[in-house]
Amino acid sequence: MNREDIVFHARALLDRPDADAFARLMRSAPPADVADALRDSPPKQVAALLAPVPAKAQARLFVELPDVQQDAVLAEMPPAAVVPLVSALPSDERADLYNRLSPDGQRRLLPSLAQAERDDMLHLARYPEGTAGAAVTSQYATVPAGTTVANALRAVRATAPDKETIYVVYVLDGTGHLRGTVSLRDLVLAADNASVDQLMRPDPVTVHADDPDEKAAECIRRYDLLAVPVLNEDNRMIGIVTVDDAMDIDHEQDATQLARYGGTSALGGPDLDLRASPLRRIFGVRVFWLGILTVFGLVTSTFVAAQEDMLQEVIVLAAFIAPIVDMGGNTGSQAATLVLRSMALGQLRPGWRDIWFVTRRELGVAAGLGAVIAILEVALAYFAKGGLDAGVLATVGLSMLVCTVLGGVIGGLLPFVARRIGTDPATLSAPLITSVMDLIGVFVYFGFAYLFLGNLLA
Repeated sequence: MNREDIVFHARALLDRPDADAFARLMRSAPPADVADALRDSPPKQVAALLAPVPAKAQARLFVELPDVQQDAVLAEMPPAAVVPLVSALPSDERADLYNRLSPDGQRRLLPSLAQAERDDMLHLARYPEGTAGAAVTSQYATVPAGTTVANALRAVRATAPDKETIYVVYVLDGTGHLRGTVSLRDLVLAADNASVDQLMRPDPVTVHADDPDEKAAECIRRYDLLAVPVLNEDNRMIGIVTVDDAMDIDHEQDATQLARYGGTSALGGPDLDLRASPLRRIFGVRVFWLGILTVFGLVTSTFVAAQEDMLQEVIVLAAFIAPIVDMGGNTGSQAATLVLRSMALGQLRPGWRDIWFVTRRELGVAAGLGAVIAILEVALAYFAKGGLDAGVLATVGLSMLVCTVLGGVIGGLLPFVARRIGTDPATLSAPLITSVMDLIGVFVYFGFAYLFLGNLLA
C-alpha cells in the first residue's frame, strides 16, 4: 500500500470509524505513514480511532505523532485507556510525556502505573530536555559479567519482548557498571560454555547523562553504532540512546539551526513552532531580530546620507552601492554556511588550528571570487554606462574586491567567535551577517570614493 492509499484510508476512517478496518491498516502500513495521515486531524477523532486498538499498537502509532498532538489526543482519551497506552510507550517517550503533563496530571498518572514503570519514569524524567539522559531508553538487553553464552542467550530470549533492541547486549558487573558489549551475532555463533567476558568488547564508547543529546547522536554517527550507552554521575549504566533516537535528535537540531540561521531564534527559551507557539511569542521573537537589523540599517543609511556632497558630484556612485554591499553579505552567508556545516559534522573545532585553516582557505577562495566578480562588475559598468571616469571604475572594482574578501573571511570566522564566547554559532543568522556586511561595505565603498574622487570636492 503506497502513502496515498494510506492517507485516503486513514482519513476515511476518521469520519467513519471501523475498528477492524483500522486494525488491518495498522498491520499493513508503517506507523509513521499512518501518523502523517492523521496529523492535524481533530484530537477527539484520533482518540476515538485509537480506542479499540491494543495498547502496544496504540503506542507504536502514538510515538510518531508530534508532541502537541500527543498531548491533545491523550486529553481526549478516557482515563482507563491512558494507563495501558503510557505503560506500552518506550521508556524515553514515557518520561518525555510525563514531563509535559501538568502537576495535576502527573499526580493522577503516577498511582496508576506499576511500581517498576513508575520508578523508571521518574528516574529518566529528572534529566533536563536536551541532555543524553532525557533521550535514554531503559529497554535494553543486559547480562552479568562472567556468565556463559548459554545462560546469556537464555536471559536475552526471556527478556527480548520487552526490549527496544537486542542486537547489542551490555555486560554489567554486580554494581551496574558497564564492562563491555557483545553482539547478538557473536553470542549465537559462540560455544555454549564460552564466557561472555571472552567475547565482549571492553571499554565501549559511552556518554554521560548530563552531556548534550547531540553528543550521543555524534557518537552513534561517528562510530557507526546501533546505540550508545549512557552513564550516570556514578558511572553506572542507566540506558541507551538508539540510532533512531539519534536521527530524531539530528532532525531537531537541523530544524533549530535553520530557525536560528534565518533570524527567528528565541533567546533563552524554546524554539519557535509555527503551529504550537502563541502569536505573541512569534511576534516578539521576530520583532526582536528585525529591531536589531533595523539599527544596523539606520547606521548604514545615516552614513550614506552623510556622503551627500560626494554623491552630488558623482551621482553614478549611487547606482553601485546595492550590488557592492550585497556581494559582501552574500559571500559571508556562503562562508558561514560552509563553516556551520563542517562544525555540525565534527570536521571543525573552535581551536586556533582550525581557525587559521579556515582563514587561509577562505582568504584564498574569497580573493579569487572577488577578483572575478570585480572584473565582471567593472566590465558591465563600462559597457552599460559608457563614458565612466577611471576613478569611478577603480572605486567600483576595488570596493567589490575588498567587500567580497572581507565578507568571506568575516562570515567564515563569525561561527568560531560565537563558539569562543559560548553562543550557538547558528544564532549568527544570515540577516545579521548581511547587515554587518552592509555597514562595512558602505565604509569601504566611500573610502575608495574619497581616495580616487576626493579631488572633485575641493
